[in-house]
Amino acid sequence: MKGILSLLRRNTRGTKTLEEHTDSVLFSTAFASQGVDASMLVPWEARAVEVGAKRLPPSRGGSLLQALWAKDKYMAHLDTDAVERMERFFEFAAVPANRDVIRQDEYGNFMVVLLTGTIAVDRLQPWGEQLRLAETRPGDILGEMSLLDSGIRFSACTTLTDCEIAVLSAEALDQMMAEDPQLAASLVALLARKLSLRLRVVSARLSDNQK
Repeated sequence: MKGILSLLRRNTRGTKTLEEHTDSVLFSTAFASQGVDASMLVPWEARAVEVGAKRLPPSRGGSLLQALWAKDKYMAHLDTDAVERMERFFEFAAVPANRDVIRQDEYGNFMVVLLTGTIAVDRLQPWGEQLRLAETRPGDILGEMSLLDSGIRFSACTTLTDCEIAVLSAEALDQMMAEDPQLAASLVALLARKLSLRLRVVSARLSDNQK
């Protein structure tokens, strides 16, 4: 994570042109550099077809994202202008109930922001127990850990109701780094903080469950 933030800081200080920035592929090539074959990777485009996702108008998705992040302790550090600039890098979709948006132990290069509805976060333990880690609320972010560290998904995320979501892919994050590096640096830093907090909560939950 320190390496990612260092690279982003270097990008924000430079005076490179847009063309010079476009060779940034830090996130979209990360899985390959970890030895993950392309056939093992599940991109959002494939998952969207599997779950029957329907595109949302960017105007609706963007307004929902702005309203939710304005009330979030961490994401509120991004002002309205920053979120508006960020919206064009997201895809917005509606997903029916009882669909696996993210599956445990798969490789996926996208994260999800829940805009409306409820998503369950479950983990199948090594001894076979299915553990409900959380039932998320609008504004919650899912899947960012794999996007940032190129690892396998820690848990499954299943829609309990019809949901509207915002999706950020590795390719879109690289594009943001190239075109608006300061914005990308701010987003990655905030995601890291939120992820750290959530991992602490999950770790405590798993420890209590084993007692």
